[in-house]
Amino acid sequence: MRKLVVGDVHGGLKALKQTLERAKVTPNDLIIFLGDYVDGWSESSKVIDFLIHFQSTHNCICLLGNHDELLLEWLETGEENLVWLQHGGQVTVNEYQLLSPDKIQQHIKFIKSLPTFHLDDKNRLFLHAGFTSYKGIEFEYYKKLFYWDRTLWETALALDSNLSKDDLFYPKRFNLYNEIYIGHTPVTQINETIPVNKACIWNIDTGAAFKGKLTIMDVDTKEFWQSDVLPELYPNEKGRN
Repeated sequence: MRKLVVGDVHGGLKALKQTLERAKVTPNDLIIFLGDYVDGWSESSKVIDFLIHFQSTHNCICLLGNHDELLLEWLETGEENLVWLQHGGQVTVNEYQLLSPDKIQQHIKFIKSLPTFHLDDKNRLFLHAGFTSYKGIEFEYYKKLFYWDRTLWETALALDSNLSKDDLFYPKRFNLYNEIYIGHTPVTQINETIPVNKACIWNIDTGAAFKGKLTIMDVDTKEFWQSDVLPELYPNEKGRN
């Protein structure tokens, strides 16, 4: 059984189907989705529908992303979040306004069921964004940081690669888990197009919400597969660009 991890989808159902096909995913694989299924391209609700069905046919773990929670808040309260609307939320709102109440309730139930992290038997941590506690995820006071934090990745980028893990100044968070898999912050921000490894952290968000590709990676072999760039799959849309 392969263990595969998928980066941020952001409404790009065509890209999701493409990457799963290119990786030749089967029901024998375990697929871990890192969250942010919505906001960006025009198929956010269809991505959720796809994942609900996918759970019934495949071994998978769908984690919660910050955009998924923002959608949940709007679905439950109807309150407008202007920052969210300006960062991909408006196209999602446009979609969901066309759905039936029963379909919306089904999606609310799905989002509420999503765990915020997964820790496997090899001490590999999977979560959307990061954490701040130097003792580990179970000691994180603000659980929302699991899908909002950027300091874990920013610290990894700034880390001196020559620093020993035993050094007093080596980040304690980086010694807690064998590997940490995240999305949330696109590697295209540092002009990369493929998964990036810094210290023990693997960032799988290759910018599918913007002008990049969606990525799925085998966590054991580090082999990965990617979709076409999203603007080519959705030529008449802006995504989050």
